[in-house]
Amino acid sequence: MAVTFAARMGLVLVAIGLTVGLARAATLEQMAGQMILVGFVGTGPADPGVKAVIADLRAGGVGGVMVLKTNLGSAAKIKALTGALRTATDGGPPPFIAIDQEGGAVARLGANTGFPQLPNAETEARTRSVDEARSDYAAMAEGLAQFGFNLNFAPVLDLKLNPDNPVIARFGRSFSRDAGVVTDYARALIEAHRLAGVLTALKHFPGHGSSTADSHEGIADITATWRETELAPYRQLINEDMADMVMIGHLVHFGLDPSGQPASLSGPVISGLLRDTLGFPGVVISDDLEMGAIRKSHTLEETVVAAVEAGTDILLFSNTLKPRASLADEVRAILVNEAEANPDFRARIEASYARIMALKDRLK
Repeated sequence: MAVTFAARMGLVLVAIGLTVGLARAATLEQMAGQMILVGFVGTGPADPGVKAVIADLRAGGVGGVMVLKTNLGSAAKIKALTGALRTATDGGPPPFIAIDQEGGAVARLGANTGFPQLPNAETEARTRSVDEARSDYAAMAEGLAQFGFNLNFAPVLDLKLNPDNPVIARFGRSFSRDAGVVTDYARALIEAHRLAGVLTALKHFPGHGSSTADSHEGIADITATWRETELAPYRQLINEDMADMVMIGHLVHFGLDPSGQPASLSGPVISGLLRDTLGFPGVVISDDLEMGAIRKSHTLEETVVAAVEAGTDILLFSNTLKPRASLADEVRAILVNEAEANPDFRARIEASYARIMALKDRLK
């Protein structure tokens, strides 16, 4: 007799001791809400967009927020903003308060805030030893914690295989073309962040460094350029239990998934390659699902359903395409409606909720 996904996941959850976490969810809506990490409009607690996302956090309608440069004012305003976000859950699961702070061009907290500025990854690896980099990243992580952030979308594990890459090599975001160098410097960043109580996300799985296109703009087909060695940093850091989250890129590889679905919506890539082959048991987060590679070819409903069915735990929406306070409600409604109609889909939500709660336990 065939065993359904729901039945398999029930056995897995019992085996790994996460059913206690599931019991914390009062409703399906709140379990689904924990899977949404969303951007917002505003820079302070009095702004309408900030009030709206605080209300969502308080109700359990979203699990976290993504802070963009447009949300940032002075150092005092940033701390007031993150303080209001952090206390919104009022004793419930702490929200993820996430930011992109890699160093170099990808650094939301600029010098105007008094935040320590670091060079991009390529320069860091070329000019600083691993120990020196660990010290640099300690300053970064401690600063993030002081500013109220608990999740940094870093480090980049992409290898600089294409020197003409328009989104990785162009901005020096890769530590090196050598997988061992990337692993060593990424580990230093992760260790520094863990000491400061800040989570990290390895990106962009299964590898954006060989691409010839930018997934922000449209489809990035890596079928002909991707190399197996791009998995090496993920494999090593997962084996060392150094992966808090893995971020999935919007990357098409017909060899990994003949359907041509972007990796962020691909079961063979997420459930197959990342979970089964590399053995990653933790939280999978999508790259921004409003990027061109997704929005130009998928509706919101198609995106949400496909991402969850593929094995994604957290759906990341920057909320910059058509900024609106209702976006999280729209995504949550899709999740709940699909779960009510499909027991296997509900089981996926429960499994994601369990993984998210296990990770959030480290923030308390």
